[in-house]
This record gives sequence, C-alpha cells and structure tokens, in this order.
Amino acid sequence: MLLLGIETSCDETAAAVVKDGREVLSNVLYSQEQIHQKYGGVVPELACRQHTAVISDVVCAALDKARVELRDLSGIAVTQGPGLMGALLVGVSFGKALAYRHKLRLIGVNHLEGHIAAVHLENRTVELPAVALVVSGGHTNIYFVPAHGPLELAGQTIDDAAGEAFDKGAKMLGLAYPGGPAIDRISKTGDPTRINFPRPYLRNDSLDMSFSGLKTSLRYYLERSGFPHTGRGQISNLSPVSIPDVAAAFQQAIVDVLVEKTVLAADRYGARSVCVTGGVAANINLRQRLAEVCREGGRSLYIPNPSYCTDNGAMIAAAGYFRFHRERESPLLTLSPQTAPPMGGSWFTGI
Repeated sequence: MLLLGIETSCDETAAAVVKDGREVLSNVLYSQEQIHQKYGGVVPELACRQHTAVISDVVCAALDKARVELRDLSGIAVTQGPGLMGALLVGVSFGKALAYRHKLRLIGVNHLEGHIAAVHLENRTVELPAVALVVSGGHTNIYFVPAHGPLELAGQTIDDAAGEAFDKGAKMLGLAYPGGPAIDRISKTGDPTRINFPRPYLRNDSLDMSFSGLKTSLRYYLERSGFPHTGRGQISNLSPVSIPDVAAAFQQAIVDVLVEKTVLAADRYGARSVCVTGGVAANINLRQRLAEVCREGGRSLYIPNPSYCTDNGAMIAAAGYFRFHRERESPLLTLSPQTAPPMGGSWFTGI
C-alpha cells in the first residue's frame, strides 16, 4: 500500500511516499527556518503564504524521488491538526484536490499521532504496553499505549511546551532560532551544575508538566547576573558565568522534568517500552538520559532518527496507513482542519 503523506501543520512543508506504513521511499521537506529566524518564532501569516508557494513542488519532488506517479498511490494522508489553522488549510486543501482529481482515498491524520507513528519507520514491532512522550515546539504530551484499545493522554504541559521553552530561553541568551538545536550545541561546552534552575512540577505525583516558570527563572537569573538585554533579546555584556553554563543548566532542568515524568508514567502504567518523538526528541542530552534510565529499568526505548523527529511527511503517511486499516478513509467533502482531531486506537499491533 503506497501512501503520499502531506504535512503543513506549522512552518515546514513536507511530503513523503511510504510503503505499508514502514518503508520510506521518499521524504522531502522544505524548511521555513530562515524566513522566521529574524522574528525569533513562527509568523503564522508568513508560514501560510510560504506553504502555498511551495507545496506543489514539494509533493512533485516526493513523487519523483519515490519513482511513482499519482496513479500508483493507494491514497493520500494529510495532517488535519493540531497546528496553525492557515497552514493546515493549505495541506488539507491540496490533499483533497489531489484525491478528488485522481480518485484516491483520503485519510486525515492527527499530527501527534503522526509523531508517535514515526517509531514504525525504523522498528517493525514495539513491545506493549508502552508510554509515548511527544515533545516539540507546540506540544509536550505523554500517552499510554495499551496492547488493545485507544491511546490515553496520561499527562501534558499545563502551559508552555518544552520546545517553546527552548526557543524563548535561546532568545534571552542571544542564540539563534530555533532555540532547541542552538542550546543543545552550546551546552556541550557548558557545566550544567553551575546554576540550579527549578524543576517545575517535579515534586508532585502528577504526570503533568510546566515550563513557563522555568523561563521566568532564567530571565531573573540573567537580570541578577548583570546581563542587560536589548530590545531584540541579545545579551549586551558578559558575566562571570558563561553562556554555555547557563544554557547547559537550563537544558538540564527541562530534560530532568521530561525524563522523570516519562519514567513515572512508565512505572504507573506498567509499560514495557518508552517511545519518544517530536522535534525535541532530537536533543542529544534527552536521548542519552532516556537510554540510561530505560536500560536501568529493563525497558525498551524507541526514538526515531532525528530526521523523523521533526515534522515530516513520512510520519503522516505511516499514521495514515494504520488509521486506514482501522477506520478506512476520511469523508472527502467534510474533512477540514481541526484544532484537536481525534487520536486513533492502538495501531501498534494487528497489521
């Protein structure tokens, strides 16, 4: 079964062709990073316009690289949400037009379900039950994945996503956008023990998380240390504590919360496996820490290749494959972008 996956939930236009939900034949991505970099974050109107300008070329490139034509496809999977409504509308409209013109099945996919499905692009099976941490610029959720039945939201951030905290923290430190990779790089030369930032929500029994207070703590620390900021968030003078130390300590606080909450969820649900996906899953420190705690706890860890952690079309095609086998296709006329489309059932097994 060949599916074309289309992803336009935020600032990356992506398309891929995937066979049977696992074999990636092509995976093409157009990044808008340089467009939004000068603003320190994604500008929805600019993102929408750029999706419109490049989506046709991206889809054609994915088909060419896979050496298939539209008539060879079994269907089209497209991100239905959550995401920026204008950006989503571009992908959904394009997918609907292709499906209608070429009489193809159309499958609407929850963006977060796509991230979880990314583990299938490199792993044939996943030991169940499992917990899945989806951590990105817009989302920080923990799901319980049972052997049978629907996915269950076990915990989530009550305010900012971890990826957003990285972006805002990097801006305060005068680093480049996107903030996660910038902090990850500079932290390699820093000492995370030099500063003790708070670990929000770490001392309670909840599986929920919070990161807004951590950003505030960073801002207050910089002010106390004599780091006056310009209006653009740049640091205009230095302190006895180096920027790499601050970045490393800030990153360590975020990673500690993510790791401990994920382990708590795995213990509570008796999970045999841990899956970690989303853009922040590319963070080296997070991957290493999770590998350590899963090895100590006798659990299997599944983290996709970094190219499948960030938004991409292959994960949408994979999720579309499992959703199609579970629920068949989406109604062509009524499929539309949604802020919270339904998550699917336990599609890890049975196919």
